[in-house]
Amino acid sequence: MKSNVITIMKKEFARFFKDKRMVLSTILLPGLLIYVMYTFMGQGLSGIYSSDESFVPQVYAVNLPEDYANAEGISVNFIAAEDETAAKEMLTAGTGGEAGGCDLLIVFPENFAEAIAAYDVASGEKAPEVEVYYNSADTDSSTAYDMMMEFLDSYESSIANKFDVNSQEKQYDLASERDTAGMVFSMLIPMLMIIFLFSGCMAVAPESIAGEKERGTIATLLVTPMKRSHLALGKIVSLSVIAILSGLSSFIGTMLSLPNLMGEAGDISASVYQVSDYLLLLAVILSTVLVIVSVISIISAFAKNVKEATTWVTPVMIVGMLLAVTSMIESMKPSNLMMYLIPLYNSVQSMNGIFSFSIDIPGIAVTCVANVVYAIVCVGILTKMFNSERVMFSK
Repeated sequence: MKSNVITIMKKEFARFFKDKRMVLSTILLPGLLIYVMYTFMGQGLSGIYSSDESFVPQVYAVNLPEDYANAEGISVNFIAAEDETAAKEMLTAGTGGEAGGCDLLIVFPENFAEAIAAYDVASGEKAPEVEVYYNSADTDSSTAYDMMMEFLDSYESSIANKFDVNSQEKQYDLASERDTAGMVFSMLIPMLMIIFLFSGCMAVAPESIAGEKERGTIATLLVTPMKRSHLALGKIVSLSVIAILSGLSSFIGTMLSLPNLMGEAGDISASVYQVSDYLLLLAVILSTVLVIVSVISIISAFAKNVKEATTWVTPVMIVGMLLAVTSMIESMKPSNLMMYLIPLYNSVQSMNGIFSFSIDIPGIAVTCVANVVYAIVCVGILTKMFNSERVMFSK
């Protein structure tokens, strides 16, 4: 018995380790790709919640005390604000980071220095109130808010709590529902959509092509008078429809459950988007599915069976997820139209632009046209593979 077990083990080890493709896809690629993916995700997440190290907030201040203008311990550019309403409008519009833009608004009471000097903590009277307004949907504004609150809290403690900061029941976060929805959706949906679309494609494409090769039924189709190009096109289109239905089902479920997922911060709604936004999104999704299905179909035609096809498709999916993370990294946004020629990256950035209300129509047009061209090229490659007996009948 022992010798039989050892013999079987040797046979399985020999089969596995002599197959370079299986060693690469099973042992080496998963760890490498996961490391790269998590590294990119970490950079993306840190980019969401922090600004550039050289960032100097543009802080508009009403009744700014003279000794605050050159305060030590905080690096900000104070700008005297004569119109509080106008400054709030700039904050709501998210002008942080722009020349003359507003990252933060601080409203000091008149004669603030005299008021805190005269205030007696033991009197029980209300302390002078400092109001700090910000926009949580703007990374620069959130960073400026954290910096200023830390500075004010430290200063307040140093003078025996002689003033209060944001103690009233007022709305100090000026981010609109549209801003909040755009920030949340642009961060999450592109990545989720790529995952959903890949999952839908992986569920049907390997079984349709590699499965038929494994069962031997592909030979029946290949001996029919049908053109191989028609066979390739028919499979890609039909698989794309099924994958889109699967992806859209997951997408709708995510959109409906997202407010619950966000918990107390879930006061967001997809109603802030127009019909035109959804039509653009649909165009991007349709063209993206064509590319994903085409690539998976080629891999499935090359594979010997469904298991091998699934093994080879998994690294491709992880690469797609890596590209999806670029929607969270500001420095990886497209700088010119040529970048919209990169497969999957172009789809992610187009979806990010739609959800963040920064739609780039030429970029979306290039994305859709490029994806259709890539799909046509893949149909041609798949046709050649169907014409190759060595590929289709390999064992």
